Parts: sequence; C-alpha cells; structure tokens
Amino acid sequence: MLRSVLIGSVKWWEIACDLNLLVKTRLCLLVLHTTLVGFLMGRRDVLFSYRTLFITLVGTALSAGGATALNQWLEQDWDACMERTRNRPLPGGRFCPSGALTGGILSSLTGIFILLLFVNRLCATLTIFTIASYLFLYTPLKRTTSLNTLVGAVSGALPPLIGCAAVRGQIGIEGYFLFTTLWLWQVPHFLAVAWMYRRQYARAGFVMLSKRDDSGIATSFQALVYTILLLIVSLLPVAAGLNTIFYLLPALSLGSWLVVQSSKFMQERSYANARALFISSIFYLPLLLGALLVTRR
Repeated sequence: MLRSVLIGSVKWWEIACDLNLLVKTRLCLLVLHTTLVGFLMGRRDVLFSYRTLFITLVGTALSAGGATALNQWLEQDWDACMERTRNRPLPGGRFCPSGALTGGILSSLTGIFILLLFVNRLCATLTIFTIASYLFLYTPLKRTTSLNTLVGAVSGALPPLIGCAAVRGQIGIEGYFLFTTLWLWQVPHFLAVAWMYRRQYARAGFVMLSKRDDSGIATSFQALVYTILLLIVSLLPVAAGLNTIFYLLPALSLGSWLVVQSSKFMQERSYANARALFISSIFYLPLLLGALLVTRR
C-alpha cells in the first residue's frame, strides 16, 4: 500500500515537473513581474483595485503559459536537436503533443477572455498581439533571419503595457518607458545565450547572429551597443518626472555594471564572459524595476 502511494506521488511529481517545463514557469513569472510593475507604475493614485490587479495577473499568467506551451509544440522537432532542450516534455516523449496543443490553445483563449470580460478591451488586444507576435513572427523567424531576436524582444516587452492598460485603460508614458527598457534589455540577454549555445542553435537550424559570427565580434559589439543604450534610456524617468532623483544612483550603477560585463565579453569572446553577461542581465532587471517602484513620485 505504502509502495503504491509512493509510486503515485513520484508520478504526480514527474507530471508537475513536466508541466513546469512545458509552460516555462520562470518565464511566466518574469512576465507577471513586468506586468505587475506596469500596473503599479501606471496607477494614478496610491489606492487601486486589488481585484483588477489579481484578475489581470491571472489572465496574463494563463495567456503566457498557453503561449509557451504552443511555442514548444511548434518547435518540438527542433528542440530535439539541441542538447539544452531535448529533455523538454515534448521532444522527450513524456507529454502528448495533442495535449500540449489543446491545453495551450485553451489556456491562451481563457486568459484573453478573462482580460476582455473583467478588465478591458485594450488589455485583451495587447495580449492577443503579444501571443501572435511570439508564435507567428518570432518563432518562424528563428529559422530564417537573425533579426528574430529584435522581433522576439517586442513580445517580451509588451506585458508592462498590459499592466498599464489594466489600471488606467490606456498606455501612458510609464508604459512606453517600460516597453523600451525591456526591449533593449532582452537583446544583450539573448545574444549572450545565442553565443553560449551557438553550435547547438546551428545544428538545430536556428538562424542566430552568432551562427555566421565565428569570431563573435558582431555579437559582442551589438550586446555592448544595446547595453549602452539601455543605460541611457534607464535614466530618463527622472527627466520625465516619473521618479525622484534618488533613482539615478541605482539606475546608473546597475547600467554601468551591465556595460562593464558587455565590454568584457567584447574584449574576450568566451563562454565564461557570455555567461557572466547573461547572469548579470538576470539580476539587473528585477533590481532596476524595484528601484523604479521604490523611487516613484
């Protein structure tokens, strides 16, 4: 009896782990984080509707999880060719492709309808555009042009706009700033990943900038350019009157730190330096967004 219970528990745990991989929980948490920041930055008053915030996050989470499941369904054959992705539920044969397709569609549609019925039309429209650009632009472009990174960064930068639209019914200057910041941030973040796994991407048929950049000069140079642009843009909220002058210190410090990491990657184009840039970018974003919220006027 005890053995049966233990075996059943292990199976349920394995299913939960596969679902976690299928919906990319960490990516969904990032989406929710940026949506939350957009909501809090976009509010006019100290008081706001917690009900609206909760519904917005639920709808966004369902849409994001569904979109990532559909993305893996579309790319399952290519994922099987890469060491870093071949153990995902679909290429690993542990999850039914039709189940992932059906679940992804239902989850995405449920999230959209929740936002449409209980928040507002703009939120639902932005969510539809986010999913569509992710699945029907970014995903196929990964096999045709290295510009896919710039297109994919648009999808990743839209969630703060959903948050702003939820609390205000429109996109204000806060939303446009957050969109630009996230778009710029994603480029060096993904260029570092592309360089780290450039051979795997090439074998799988993905056309990344690093595929035709054996020396790494173009990849590292673009990473440096975008981190410099990110540093400059990150300082704008003070000039726009969105944040107090106390925001400048963390923004300048974090941005300079990221520029230093990009410079090291450009000077020595190694796996270690690319990974250092990648990890630095992971820490950079939540710290910057936290500084934005703490020093908001």
